[in-house]
Amino acid sequence: MSKENKRIQIFYACDTNFVKYTIVSAKSLIENASKKYKYDIHILHTDIKPDVQAQVKELENDNFRFIFDDVTLYLDSMKTKLPIRDYYTKTTYFRLFIAEMYPTISKALYIDSDTIVLGDISELYKTDIKGYYVAAAHEQVMVQTQVYGDYVEKVIGISRHYFFNAGVLLINCREFRRNRVLEQFLVMLRAYSFIVTQDEDYLNVICKGKVRFVGQEWNAETFGKPVVRDSDRKIIHYIMANKPWHYRDCYSEDIFWKYAKMTSVYDVLINERETYPEEKKQKDAELATTLAQKAIDEINKEDNYYNLFVKSTLAPDRVAVTEKIQQYEREGRFDEDVEDDPAADPLLPDQINYLHHGLISKLKTKIAFGAARLFLKDIIRKKKMIIKDIKGVENFHSLESGAVITCNHFNAFDSFAMQLAYEAAAQKKKKFYRVIREGNYTGFPGFYGFLMRNCNTLPLSSNFKTMHKFNEAVTELLKKGNYILVYPEQSMWWNYRKPKPLKTGGYSMAVRGGVPVLPCFITMKDSDIMGEDGYYVQEYTIHIGKPIYADPQKKFAENVRDMADANFALWKEIYEREYGVALSYDTEKAVDAPAEDPDEVNV
Repeated sequence: MSKENKRIQIFYACDTNFVKYTIVSAKSLIENASKKYKYDIHILHTDIKPDVQAQVKELENDNFRFIFDDVTLYLDSMKTKLPIRDYYTKTTYFRLFIAEMYPTISKALYIDSDTIVLGDISELYKTDIKGYYVAAAHEQVMVQTQVYGDYVEKVIGISRHYFFNAGVLLINCREFRRNRVLEQFLVMLRAYSFIVTQDEDYLNVICKGKVRFVGQEWNAETFGKPVVRDSDRKIIHYIMANKPWHYRDCYSEDIFWKYAKMTSVYDVLINERETYPEEKKQKDAELATTLAQKAIDEINKEDNYYNLFVKSTLAPDRVAVTEKIQQYEREGRFDEDVEDDPAADPLLPDQINYLHHGLISKLKTKIAFGAARLFLKDIIRKKKMIIKDIKGVENFHSLESGAVITCNHFNAFDSFAMQLAYEAAAQKKKKFYRVIREGNYTGFPGFYGFLMRNCNTLPLSSNFKTMHKFNEAVTELLKKGNYILVYPEQSMWWNYRKPKPLKTGGYSMAVRGGVPVLPCFITMKDSDIMGEDGYYVQEYTIHIGKPIYADPQKKFAENVRDMADANFALWKEIYEREYGVALSYDTEKAVDAPAEDPDEVNV
C-alpha cells in the first residue's frame, strides 16, 4: 500500500456560509490529533470561492493538508437518478456520496462542522469496522426525548437505543460500495420522504443492524442530560439551537471560543453572535415545537414508513411478539413469557427419570442426541442459527468441578448454542443438562417433544413431590461434576438483547451442589440473511464469563444473593460493552433485585 493510501481521510461538507464553523472544528482537530499520522481533510462543497479556500488552507502543516472537492459535476451526473427535489443541494447529504466518489478509499471519517474535536481523531479512525457499514454514537435526542423515541420506533422501525447520530461517522467505504448504499438511498428518496431528521433517518434505515456503536465521548451532544463527564469528551457536538456563535451562555461555549480565537474567523463569529437577528431567534425557538409536531404527525399516519415498508413484510405473529415485549417491558413484567407455552399437564414423580437410570432410558437419550445433532447441523447449514464467535472458553477450562451455567433466554434454539460452547470447551468427560419448563416437557408433541423429554433435560414441575425429586437429582448431578444450563431470567423474550432481572433458583442450586456459577451471555447482530419471518437472522456471539464462587464464610442466603448480583453485573458489563449503550429499561416500574427467597427455584 502506498503512503498516500495510508493517510487518514477526513471529510467535512459545507457551503460558503458555513465554512467558518468548519475552520474552527478543523483547528481543534488539528491541535489534538496525533502527530504520528498524516491527514487529508476534504471539504465537500459546490460554491466555496478560492479566496475562502485560501483562508482555510492557512491551517495546513506538515501533518495536515486540505483538499477542496467541488461535487457539482458529480451531482450533475446524478440528476437523472435523483428525484426532482432539492436534496442534492443540501450539503448534509454529501456524506452519502463519499464511498462512490472516492473508490480507492477503504474508510473515511465524516464530521459535522458544528463540532469541536478534543480527542485524538486517529483513535476513532482506527476503530475496527469490519463487517459494519458505519461506526457512530447513539442519538441522545431519541434516547432522552419521548416523542422522538416514539418516532424512530413507530415510524422508522428502530429502537431508540439503536438509532445513531450521523454527525460523526466512521464510514466503511468498501461495505458502502459492496452493498450499494448510495443506490439504496436513491431508491428510498423516491419511495418515502422523511421529514424529521431526514438524512439521519435514511442512514439509520439503510445501516440498521450494521452499526458499530462507539462511546458517547466521540459525539457528546449539547442536549439533555450529559451521558459522559465533561472531562471525558472527545468530540463536542453543538446540536439544535445550542450554537455559541448565535447565543451567549450556551453549554460548553468556552471551549468553542478557545479554538475560535486560534483562527482567522474569530472576529467574524463574535460579530455574528452580537448581530444575530431577533427573527431568527424566534424561528429557532419555534423549531423545536414544529419538529416535535412533525414527529407526532408521522407517528399518527397510517401510511408512515414503518406501516408501508416494514410491518407489512413481517410475520404477524413476530410483530405481535415484539409489541408484547415492549408492553411487558413498560409494565415491568420481566419474568413472564410473551409467547404461549403448550398446554401443560402436571409432571408427576413417576413420570420422570431425572438421572436416566435403566437401559431403555439411556437408549432413548442416545437416539435423541443423535437426532438433535442432525437437526443442529441442518439449522446451521441453512443458516437458521449462526454462531459468529465463542469468547472466554478459557473460563470453562478453569473449572475444577461441574457448574451451573447461566444464560440469557431469547430463542428456542439458544440452548443449542450453549451446547456448542460446551463442546468447544472440550468438557466431554461430564454431561451437559438443561433445565426446562414443565410445559416444554409434557406439552410438546412429535419430534420436538421427543427431544424435550430425552436430551438430558431436567423439567421443572408444579407438583411438590416432583420438585423434591428434581432438587435431589440436580444436587447429585452437580456433585458428580456435571454441568446444568439454567435460564435465571425465567422468561424467554424473542431476540431481546437486554439482560433481564434474575431469579435466584439457579444460584441456590449451585450453593447446594457446592459448585460455581459459570455466567454466559449471548449478544446478537443482524446477519445479511433475511429469515422467512421478514426479520434478519441473528449472528450470535457467546461470552463465557469467569466462574462465580460461593464464599464459605457467608450464609446460604447471602451467597445466593451475592452470586446473582455478580452474575447480573457481568451480563450488564457485556451488554454495555458490546452494544455500546447503557443498560436501561423503558419502564416506570422499579426493576427488582433478585428475589430474597433462596429456596425458590425459578429457572
